[in-house]
Amino acid sequence: MPVIFNRHRQVIPLSFATLAMVVIAEMAMGRLIWGPDGKFAWWEGDIWSSECSQRVADPYSFSHMEHGMIMFGFLWLVARRVPIQWRFFAALLVECAWEIAENSPFIINRYRAATISIGYEGDSVLNSFFDAVFMSLGFLLAARIPFRATVAFCMGMEISCLILLRDNLILNVLMLVHPFDSIKAWQSALHTG
Repeated sequence: MPVIFNRHRQVIPLSFATLAMVVIAEMAMGRLIWGPDGKFAWWEGDIWSSECSQRVADPYSFSHMEHGMIMFGFLWLVARRVPIQWRFFAALLVECAWEIAENSPFIINRYRAATISIGYEGDSVLNSFFDAVFMSLGFLLAARIPFRATVAFCMGMEISCLILLRDNLILNVLMLVHPFDSIKAWQSALHTG
């Protein structure tokens, strides 16, 4: 058990309950546990595949780790007097709320219209659950390593994903909020070229 949970142990069952609520909420929304093909798999590396966002992990798992690191930094800035266990729980609540919102018809349709995720069907329940786990890992990692290492880790993930996939957390958020046709064309050229 990570050292940060030595005190305020009630955060542990609350965290598991929150993760369970994501599973229940998404199943109630009609999300599939394993994805459309009904198969379990650990990894899907092709962001253009219909299996992306259906497996335990995919290239966007790195973005979810960044979510955790960013939330750790943000909560350290605005709530550093709050015990770290409760900051972790707050970050988990935000991530879980995003996972539910991300799988709503509104956000799924927005991804299809504004980003390179033209065929996006939403996440499987498995993928959403593990997206929250990857966020948690990012938060816990940021709590353990120096600030500069956290920044270097995030920059490394952003640059690697940009080079390999032509997509990363920054572009994903930018395109979701304010799409640029030129960026979308550049990203799509990797798939069609």
